Amino acid sequence: MAGFHTLDDADVSGKRVLVRVDLNVPMQDGHVTDTTRIERVAPTITELSDKGAKVVLLAHFGRPKGEPNAEFSLAQIARATEEVLGKPVAFAADCIGPEAEKAVADLEIGGVLLLENTRFHKGEEKNDAEFARALAANGDVYVNDAFSAAHRAHASTEGLARLLPAYAGRTMQAELEALEKGLGKPVKPVVAIVGGAKVSTKIDLLMNLVKKVDALVIGGGMANTFLAARGTDVGKSLCEHDLAATAKQIMIEAATAGCAIVLPTDAVVAKEFKANAANEVVDVNAVPADGMILDVGPKTVEAINGWIAKAQTLVWNGPLGAFEIAPFDAATVAAAQFAAEETKAGKLVSVAGGGDTVAALNHAGVADDFTYISTAGGAFLEWMEGKDLPGVTALSK
Repeated sequence: MAGFHTLDDADVSGKRVLVRVDLNVPMQDGHVTDTTRIERVAPTITELSDKGAKVVLLAHFGRPKGEPNAEFSLAQIARATEEVLGKPVAFAADCIGPEAEKAVADLEIGGVLLLENTRFHKGEEKNDAEFARALAANGDVYVNDAFSAAHRAHASTEGLARLLPAYAGRTMQAELEALEKGLGKPVKPVVAIVGGAKVSTKIDLLMNLVKKVDALVIGGGMANTFLAARGTDVGKSLCEHDLAATAKQIMIEAATAGCAIVLPTDAVVAKEFKANAANEVVDVNAVPADGMILDVGPKTVEAINGWIAKAQTLVWNGPLGAFEIAPFDAATVAAAQFAAEETKAGKLVSVAGGGDTVAALNHAGVADDFTYISTAGGAFLEWMEGKDLPGVTALSK
């Protein structure tokens, strides 16, 4: 990963600093229900404010399709932002033009201003040069603190960074440094755990990982596709039989690269997909014809923990089973807790990301014990796939 400028390199005193943040937060009845994303960008906003900058926040919210839409107005998020920051946040009803210009001019040194949804303009998602210039007109410095939007080449994530002195915010910096430890320049051995329902959504990811890690643990519904490709009868389990050739190719690539593929050897099987359904642990070669694999079994967990114990670096994306319903959360919880113990003991660098993964680690009660947990979703996955992220590339020295 190329070097990038951070706030340590920036002179922001008395300057208008355009800060791209992620305020795409969950809402219910006009109220923010989870302020995690606001909390993540608070250190950058506070630092800039304390250094005497005029802090001007740029963000998108939802998918308004390039038109103003009250349902997607950031006005409803300003109050929650104020509460997290513990200071007033002004709001402007547009992100460019006279309204934005006046609001920025009226902002005091150290003040914070939130501009309206960048996606109310078609030029945002098109990365339109004219729209980027209109955004840049209200700033002297650009700071990107929204890694979660860094995989999009939009005007506020990529175009702006080409027009103003550009820096990574503290959250972006922490994310990039953690990812570098995870797969950029990791300490070996490296183990990756990849779960989830379908191989089809993670082909690029798996193809990239087998060339970079020492062992790849495959869990969730996608493990069934690999088992079936190997000739194992998986009964009525979720399985993409049409991807057998792809699964075989991934296993061939892994063998060529010297990467061990770790598949379940036993499984928790039930006849129906519901909480506390009658279930049994069976060898993967003995799945009943009317049975569904809903979690990996205890022998498999023991093997996974053995790989984690040998590892210096762990990268995790996706649960091992149907963790949303008991008792099919047992394997994910057990492996997550063991990884957390190894991390706390200083034996492991653990980096995890993806929506289901964050939920699973929270469920296991270990989210705070991993080295780093990315909430970035698509950007985290594209990074794991080895793709360049336009918003990050634009920050490179």
